[in-house]
Amino acid sequence: MAGGIAEDRRLREGLFGYARRWPAESGTVDLFLELLADPDNPFRRERLAGHFTASCWLVSRDGARVLLTHHRKLGLWLQLGGHADGERDLAAAALREAGEESGLSGLCVEPGIFDLDRHWIPEHKGVPAHWHYDVRYVVRAGDDEAFTVSEESLDLAWRSVVDLAADPAADASVRRMARKWMGDW
Repeated sequence: MAGGIAEDRRLREGLFGYARRWPAESGTVDLFLELLADPDNPFRRERLAGHFTASCWLVSRDGARVLLTHHRKLGLWLQLGGHADGERDLAAAALREAGEESGLSGLCVEPGIFDLDRHWIPEHKGVPAHWHYDVRYVVRAGDDEAFTVSEESLDLAWRSVVDLAADPAADASVRRMARKWMGDW
């Protein structure tokens, strides 16, 4: 349990730091802090009132491109990521998901929360609709960018960050992250 307390403290501090960097998103940060304080473990997917997920903005070594997944369940091009499955270190969970979903090795997670997104997940295969509180981290690819498409994806693709920021068909949160990455947010 001591590890959980330390991880929760790190996440709380990370959320406060995020609020200082992005003051316009303080309302979102408050929702994440409220969830973190909930005694019903918010890191488990079985908590259907809402739970934490961990995602990554998986950028190429030069930072000009990002790897997106054509998400099998949602049918959208999104960042890689998934459920924390009890892991309270969400940066570690994001790094794990990046490796599992891309097959890439030599990945490195950067410190600090890059983005937050609370989004509604529709009912799927008997799992009721619920909230995902997605904590997103920057993960950098190494020299090898040859990915493998996992069963969770319909496809993967490297996309130009500049093109994504301007693409009206791209998911709104992906466009937001592209603009943040470019320093235009």
